[in-house]
Amino acid sequence: MKNFNIALFLFSTVFMAAAQTSTNTAVPREMTLQDCIQEALQHNLDVQIERYSPQISLYNLHAAYGGYDPLLNISGQHSYNVSPSALNPYSTNTIPASVSKSDSFKSDIGGTLPWGLQYDFSGNIADRVTTYPPLSGYEDTAGSIGVTLTQPLLKNFWIDNTRLIIKVAKNRLKYSEQGLRQQVITSVTAVEIAYYELIYALENVKVQQDALQLAQTQLDQDNQRVQIGTLAVLSVQQDEAQVAQSKANLIAAQNTLATDQNTLKNLLTDEYSRWHDMDIQPTATLEAPLQLFDLQDSWNKGMTERPDLLRARLNVQQQGIQLKFYRNQLFPELDLIGTYGFNGAGREYSDAFNQFHEGNAPFYTYGAQMTMPLSNLGPRNQYKSTKATLQQIMLQLKQFEQNVLVEIDNAVKQAQSNYQSVEATKQARIYAEAALDAEEKTYAVGKATTFEVLQYQNNLTAARSQEIRALANYNEALASLAQQEGSTLDRFGIRIEIN
Repeated sequence: MKNFNIALFLFSTVFMAAAQTSTNTAVPREMTLQDCIQEALQHNLDVQIERYSPQISLYNLHAAYGGYDPLLNISGQHSYNVSPSALNPYSTNTIPASVSKSDSFKSDIGGTLPWGLQYDFSGNIADRVTTYPPLSGYEDTAGSIGVTLTQPLLKNFWIDNTRLIIKVAKNRLKYSEQGLRQQVITSVTAVEIAYYELIYALENVKVQQDALQLAQTQLDQDNQRVQIGTLAVLSVQQDEAQVAQSKANLIAAQNTLATDQNTLKNLLTDEYSRWHDMDIQPTATLEAPLQLFDLQDSWNKGMTERPDLLRARLNVQQQGIQLKFYRNQLFPELDLIGTYGFNGAGREYSDAFNQFHEGNAPFYTYGAQMTMPLSNLGPRNQYKSTKATLQQIMLQLKQFEQNVLVEIDNAVKQAQSNYQSVEATKQARIYAEAALDAEEKTYAVGKATTFEVLQYQNNLTAARSQEIRALANYNEALASLAQQEGSTLDRFGIRIEIN
């Protein structure tokens, strides 16, 4: 009756699993680690989000050059003015009433060149008609064209606000590019670790299935011994408890496998619903390739390739740019100024334009102007604040570099330790297999108890699980070491192109 119940339970379990499979069939897909990384580079959401940062920084840099855009101004004006008659203080005659009309036009184009020179090309012309009703009047046209130049010699000579914005924008572009590299490294490392975790979960399910099979075999054999009277019923109850525990362990391992599947899928796609029913089958196996560790080489890589460290150095450079600007602001304004152009006049517009062309009525000015604040309190304290901030950031950079060395040192030691654990756990598994085999033979001749056999089975299951765990840990340690070095991209031959 007991055997019939067990058979019925197994049949119902298989039937329910088959029914569930028929309604929610998982589509197997074999994938190498390179396949997973390629999918992540194209579809990982974190990478896609960070990929916009360099583009935004590049647009900001282009916008910064807008400070050199010339400005064009054009204006036109019509005026009408009536002057009443008035007494002439120098004669007995009165000044007759007059009416004047004028049309004037002005235009100029100006801006600043990269070395701080300010320029302004301007021109104006006006046509004026004056009448003395009822007498006739006169008409005249006058104007000028010319250029005005202003060149700073002290303040704003080495660097002005426009050049400051451009230099900072260039720095931030490099900063965002390193941010993209850092995100790609982080995502690739996460994919690599998730890939090895999935392999471990698959192998662990097999280990738990073997454990269940061992427990079930022991139960079946002991049931036969109970029936022939060579074994107490209490031993069978111990076997049943072992089978139940093995089933629980298998269920937990299967749940971990499903979770690890989802973790990897989430890293590979931006449309999880399409991957939900897919069963990723890693083609790789857990191995422990020998790797020679060179701490000094790893340190050199970390100092030159880690994106977060390079970003910290870019922050120091940015603060140095700010300091240079505020130092230049300490100086007084001393500017060379000059103008040059031509006047024109006549009865018609054409007369004035002809004189512009002939250039026989030039004008020019030149000189210098200085503006000096009496206390200069603001710029002096701004410079001191920026200088102190730079010193603080440099100390933070030094601390960061030291932390990087420690992190790489720890990662190297962790990888070495994990490699040693691989061989140790392998030997432990071999010994556990031999011990169980010996104990089963002892049990067969009646010199061991069921409890002892079950204990050796548990020891073997734990040893097998620890072996594959050590293999996964070693491969994940190598991935983490590459991340600490900043060499993940070189490790997989990944090149990032910024559009």
